[in-house]
Amino acid sequence: MIKFIKVTGQSLSPAYQEGDFVMIVTVPSFLFKPGNTVVFQHPTYGIMIKKILRVDPMGLFVTGTHPLSIDSRQFGLIERRSVLGVVAWHIRRPKR
Repeated sequence: MIKFIKVTGQSLSPAYQEGDFVMIVTVPSFLFKPGNTVVFQHPTYGIMIKKILRVDPMGLFVTGTHPLSIDSRQFGLIERRSVLGVVAWHIRRPKR
């Protein structure tokens, strides 16, 4: 399945900015690799976009690149089944 998501927040800035779009694709969880950017549903924070830092048998350790990013350093591993998709294409918002 393919889906387009609008980026909100600064979690992965400067690479991903508020207003950018990403195209995500669903892939089997055994294909998740460190360095992949994923969009997932977090029970407290809602839909989030982060980079996979580490793949663990219990889940994924994800991080943002912004110093104030809320990520696995605060909420721990995410479940593989919470991943909505892996970013396959990044569409930057037009510069003004």
